[in-house]
Amino acid sequence: MLKNYLKIAWRNIRKHKLYSVINVVGLSVGVACTLIISLFVIQEMSYDSFHKNSENIYRTTRDITVGDNYYHFAVSPAPLGPALLEEVPEVKKSVRLRNVGTMVVKRPVAQQSFKEVSLVCADSGFFDLFTFNLLEGQSKEQLKLPFTMAISNTVAKKYFPNESPIGKTLILDGEDEYQITGVFGDMPVNSHLQFDFVMSMSSIPDQAQNTNWTSNNFFTYFEIREDADPKAVIAKINEMADKEVAVVLQQYMDGKTLEEFRAEGNSMDFALQPLEDIYLTSDFTFDIGKTGNRSYVVLFGFIAVFIIVLACINFMNLSTARSTHRAKEVGVRKVLGSVKMNLINQFLTESILISLVSFILGMFIVVLVLPYFNNLTDRQLSLPESSPLFIAVILLSTLVVGILAGLYPAFYLSNFKPVETLKGKLSIGTGNGFIRSGLVVFQFFISILLIIGTVSVYKQLRFIQDKKIGFEKDQVILLQDPYMLEEQTRAFKEEVKNIPHVESASYSGFLPVSGYNRSDNTYWPDGEDASESNMVGLQIWRVDGDYVNTMGMELLAGRNFNEQIASDSSSVILNKRAFQMFGFKEGEENYIQTNAFDEETGRPLTNIFEKYKVIGTIEDFHYESMKQNIGPVGLFLAPSRSVLSIKVDTDNFSETLAQLEAVWKKFGPNLPFNYTFLDEDFGNMYNSELRLAQVFSIFAGLAIFIGCLGLFALASFMAEQKAKEIGIRKVLGASVNSILLMFSKQFTKLVIIAFLLAVPLAWWGINSWLGNYSYRVEIGWELYLIAGLIAFAIAWFTVSYHSIRAAISNPIKSLKDE
Repeated sequence: MLKNYLKIAWRNIRKHKLYSVINVVGLSVGVACTLIISLFVIQEMSYDSFHKNSENIYRTTRDITVGDNYYHFAVSPAPLGPALLEEVPEVKKSVRLRNVGTMVVKRPVAQQSFKEVSLVCADSGFFDLFTFNLLEGQSKEQLKLPFTMAISNTVAKKYFPNESPIGKTLILDGEDEYQITGVFGDMPVNSHLQFDFVMSMSSIPDQAQNTNWTSNNFFTYFEIREDADPKAVIAKINEMADKEVAVVLQQYMDGKTLEEFRAEGNSMDFALQPLEDIYLTSDFTFDIGKTGNRSYVVLFGFIAVFIIVLACINFMNLSTARSTHRAKEVGVRKVLGSVKMNLINQFLTESILISLVSFILGMFIVVLVLPYFNNLTDRQLSLPESSPLFIAVILLSTLVVGILAGLYPAFYLSNFKPVETLKGKLSIGTGNGFIRSGLVVFQFFISILLIIGTVSVYKQLRFIQDKKIGFEKDQVILLQDPYMLEEQTRAFKEEVKNIPHVESASYSGFLPVSGYNRSDNTYWPDGEDASESNMVGLQIWRVDGDYVNTMGMELLAGRNFNEQIASDSSSVILNKRAFQMFGFKEGEENYIQTNAFDEETGRPLTNIFEKYKVIGTIEDFHYESMKQNIGPVGLFLAPSRSVLSIKVDTDNFSETLAQLEAVWKKFGPNLPFNYTFLDEDFGNMYNSELRLAQVFSIFAGLAIFIGCLGLFALASFMAEQKAKEIGIRKVLGASVNSILLMFSKQFTKLVIIAFLLAVPLAWWGINSWLGNYSYRVEIGWELYLIAGLIAFAIAWFTVSYHSIRAAISNPIKSLKDE
């Protein structure tokens, strides 16, 4: 019997090639999209779940509000980590991490150096708390001694090919020599921690042993007992921290008590963030690794479900649309004794066969498309084709999709009455027309949403690129790691400035794009006691005298730094935001001050202050993503030589770079020549939004494509249903245009309904998304109108084939039985 079902199914598929191709294409595209999105969602949701006891591992975060200053940190004070083990019984393990940025690395016996970007300092319990695969070395012995480290397997092969690195050393930044005590497998792609070098925390004792509870520089992770209550743990942490904060308030805020501090709306509270939530729920000022977005994952998950459901719906619509062509077949089978169940099995067999072909083709599409999707989304997804579970899921999905897609047509077609079908008097009722129309409305509802969403994201990105940001990001080359030239840095800068087309050059590690140095401290006007009403959390940017000119910043008042004036080392240039927050007035001589700090403990010193004269004010500039407001910034004359910014006056970068590299090799022949462009680094802050826009564009196109298949099915169905009506109208003198208008009127109504439903939700969604940006584009009514017109054009174009064919058909053919 099964053989007979398959034979007949194959004959029907071949007989109706066009509809079979549409079915297979629709389902295969739906399957491919669903598979790709499912792989993406599964990986995004799996971050950090591979760690042993991951459900009991947390990270401390901190929210600080003092007056008009607010901070949302993933970092904590240095003393918190050790204090957790000593004073919170529920804590089993605790590890602090300190991201050290980039370093130049080489073997002692080698001449060539390499720039490395994935380095971190960690406490000795790192490999006990986190489940990273240690290939060489004992986990208990890792990171205990100063100047020891563990490296990834990739780094081991890079620096020590064909030999074990254990016991050997690497030189970092030309100074510190670290002994390698362990080799770990490359950190999994679904880990928010991505490092190749893990160095011992004891290598930076001045930072690790800091006892200041108001300085936040470390990422603190810890594991609690299985029976511990996280709420009780965070309560103890805050109780412990409050004691330290109270001491600081007593010493530095005129004896203010903690209760008075909180009563005025101020706070310094810790919170817990589960390890498995870090990747998808982090929105901190800065973080230790890359993060995702749970909202996007949920959205893509809905899109996957939506696409596969629509593919099945289209199959159902196409099957019912072709019902009149199968009606007589059903009538003959019933007359010859075929029971209803046999007919249902026959139609389900055809459906499952199409589903099987579609799944095979869909997986083939995934294999072809996945590398491009990985490149677009910066992921490393792959089909687990060797997994028995994956194969079982695919086979089960093939069966389920085939049954779901064919169930309604099977029961619908098997219910035909043989007497009516054989007399050619089959009249297919319109009771289900509302359902089919509703499905088409739903398709275009989603399509319009995606069109509006995609265009809005692109408009915001264009707004960001075109907005005046307070500095000139174009024509600036960022040469990395000039500090490696040591005492030759000044001479190197002067020779760079002599290169043709170089306008200016400036040393600083503090640049107005994410990924570069950030430091802040609290200042208040000189002559006043510190209080929450006058304290300003100021970004501290250490720059040289050429910084303002090289960055193209606008000097609003006062003057720039002059390195020949000794007192400028105790001066500051404020941005307009900081000048206003301090309450200063133009034309007056203004000073700011802050506590001096003990170099050993890191604690502020009582009644000892550092005072700076305000010599200039610059226009506000964006130094983080436009999701954040511009904060107060102070430029201090104390250059950090980690980057040399070079302003050029030509588009011929290749020639300038060649000359720059020649000068670099002259001063550091064995050092790597690394550079980026400031405008590219600025654009990288919005990579996730750009990828979102591109992915949205793809899915919008696929949703529209599947929606068109649904319209094609409905148009085919209506053409068959109204064949006799159209024939009668033509006999009575109806024109082709009037028939076209009559035929397309229903589809126009469906698109209008979809448009009216989509616009309010699109307006709410876009405004909610733009609410993440402090600086955003205005989305006018014309965007919604354009999206609606696009939907209309797509709908009319899709149904034009059937409407024109019906309008010009010979009425004799449709009326010959009357």
